[in-house]
Amino acid sequence: MSIALSVNLNKIALIRNSREGNFPSVEEFGRLSLKAGANGLTVHPRPDQRHITPTDTRTLAQLVKTLYTPENPIEFNIEGNPFAPPRAGYPGLIPLCLETRPNQCTLVPDSDSQKTSDHGFNLAQDGDRLAPLIQQLKDAGIRVSLFMDPDIEQIERAKAIGADRIELYTGPFASAYGSNNEQRLFTEHSRAAETAAKLGLGLNAGHDLNLENMTLYRTLPHLCEVSIGHALTVDALLMGFENTVQRYRKLCE
Repeated sequence: MSIALSVNLNKIALIRNSREGNFPSVEEFGRLSLKAGANGLTVHPRPDQRHITPTDTRTLAQLVKTLYTPENPIEFNIEGNPFAPPRAGYPGLIPLCLETRPNQCTLVPDSDSQKTSDHGFNLAQDGDRLAPLIQQLKDAGIRVSLFMDPDIEQIERAKAIGADRIELYTGPFASAYGSNNEQRLFTEHSRAAETAAKLGLGLNAGHDLNLENMTLYRTLPHLCEVSIGHALTVDALLMGFENTVQRYRKLCE
């Protein structure tokens, strides 16, 4: 089964935000990603708008809807913390998703103090608060994925509160790749993947995946989708953007 590649555009937006104006254009790089064979686009609009903004989110949602055809069933994925309160220029994740209607919303337990997402949900703590938000998104026709560690008990809780998919946090695996811990962590992820499949949960993965560690991670059973942004953007500096997307896409086939 081919794994869907969703290109995360956060780093393009981060470069754009280092200067005034709209260069590089996030929309144009979204278009380039899809032209090069990506199956979808991912954004993570944070309340502090450090990279992707709500305006970017609306623009990319419209781009995906415009380019979608039955022969080219591309998807739009919005990530974010559903508990982060609205602030100036940021309406909150759930209202933004209900406005733009992505194919998938990936709920992530991050905060402004984190440079990037670095752990999955503790559903013993947050499950009761998440359940009605998950249902609200599903009622709007949006598939819901939860950002999770490869913890069997937590994955079972994800199913119980109504998630459609989980996204395994691959940061520790990526850090261990090439070390003595690589196989142990991959085995943990494989067990989590088998659990998700038995429960009827779709399986996504993301964080620090790259052209090297994907040679192993792509063999994870039942893997539906990977979201890759940071490494892909860095590789594009050396290999060109479209060529890089095509390299990652080939790994996913």
